[in-house]
Amino acid sequence: MPDSTAKHRYDGIAQLLHWVITGLIVTQFVLASLAEDTPSKMQQLALLTRHKSVGMTVLMLAVVRLIWRLMNPAPALPGGMKGYERTLARLTHVLFYVLLFAVPLSGWLMSSARGFTVSWFGFFPWPDLIARDQGHFKLLQEVHEVLTTTLLILAILHILAALKHHFWDKDDVLKRMLPFTNTRGKS
Repeated sequence: MPDSTAKHRYDGIAQLLHWVITGLIVTQFVLASLAEDTPSKMQQLALLTRHKSVGMTVLMLAVVRLIWRLMNPAPALPGGMKGYERTLARLTHVLFYVLLFAVPLSGWLMSSARGFTVSWFGFFPWPDLIARDQGHFKLLQEVHEVLTTTLLILAILHILAALKHHFWDKDDVLKRMLPFTNTRGKS
């Protein structure tokens, strides 16, 4: 008999943080792509300034999300999952948290090394993390690109896994993170 007090879904705060951060990350890819494709240096600068502000928002929300997660553990994985699936699920979530910090921090470091101020929507500037250095800038630019590509690949795999759980395994893994859905507590 299932425990009726067991937590079967993420709470509203966890869902909100998940979907807001997801939307901001999608926005980041769009802003970076637009900046890369625009011929106007002024427009490019404006897009990259917005990109940095959104990146710092992701970093701040990642801090909130990590604290919330530590205080509110995730629901248990379905009982029918194989050992390697459980390991992959846990590893994926750890990698997401690492990337939610590493991607914005690498961008902030990159901007500092380039000598460009990182501002939060014009309200206040963030301090430079390192001194201006072209060699560090080039290295950090490559690191930032590798990390963002890793984040994109991980997100695609995460989406595919959620769809596999929903359509193939027919469990409630996807519904646990969707607002306005009911889970049956089935594991």
